[in-house]
Amino acid sequence: MQDPVFSLSLPMRLALDEAAAAAARGEVPVGAVVVRNGVVIARAGNRTEELMDPTAHAECLALREAARVLGSPRLPGCDLYVTLEPCALCAAAISLFRIRRLYFGAYDPKGGAVDHGPRWFQQPTCLHAPESYGGLGERPAATLLRRFFSTLR
Repeated sequence: MQDPVFSLSLPMRLALDEAAAAAARGEVPVGAVVVRNGVVIARAGNRTEELMDPTAHAECLALREAARVLGSPRLPGCDLYVTLEPCALCAAAISLFRIRRLYFGAYDPKGGAVDHGPRWFQQPTCLHAPESYGGLGERPAATLLRRFFSTLR
């Protein structure tokens, strides 16, 4: 049987690496990678505790870095890979940055805002909705999250 992580795309494997690094720092293990034309532009893991910033989610950090690298507040030719279904904050940021495609791993019935909760990209007030694909790398992403939270209990 093939290792489920090995069969993933490089960007999702890098996002999982960022999530694992976040967990090692005591952060909720979420990682994100921004790709343009097959090249990784930015990557980040959660840093809300470290930065004492509740908006320092992996997605927001990676999107900010990609905008800095590309010198533009909009990233229309870019794709975002993230290990967990984005929350409302991150879904709004993804829309504002004009991300072309969103790929995410684990679904989040409690805090997700793409396929759950407010379903941000389906709202009439959403300015831009990327193509969205969930469940890529769901098993390894969910395993990281379960392990992290089981140690807290």
